[in-house]
Amino acid sequence: MDRILGIDYGRARVGVAQSDPLQLFASPLETVPAAKIIDYLQKIASAEKVVRFVVGYPMNLDGRPSEAAADVDAFLVRLREAFPDVPVELEDERFTSVLAHRAMIDGGMKKSQRRDKASVDRISAAIILQSYLDRKK
Repeated sequence: MDRILGIDYGRARVGVAQSDPLQLFASPLETVPAAKIIDYLQKIASAEKVVRFVVGYPMNLDGRPSEAAADVDAFLVRLREAFPDVPVELEDERFTSVLAHRAMIDGGMKKSQRRDKASVDRISAAIILQSYLDRKK
């Protein structure tokens, strides 16, 4: 089944989410150390047919790329080299961390669980991917 993967790239950790086979819904998948993300994505791609990557792109409120965009740009080069046949889309990731925390609160997660940055990264990746899926439908 065709899957779209959502990626919330960070210098230390990377949140990953995947679409359902019909590409309607995004689900958090995993948080991976940034140094191992390409290997992790290759593992997923060997088990599932990945048809697109949606990568969160950090923007300032004025619409210009933020300082963290340089890290994402470097990751995009590596991603495109590793997966030359898979299209990559960028999705504005402003406020995804805030939305992730809100989703955790609304979902009843305890305060100690909400402090887990890996959970925030996974949920942020799902929010990035869901935003893309909603816009494309």
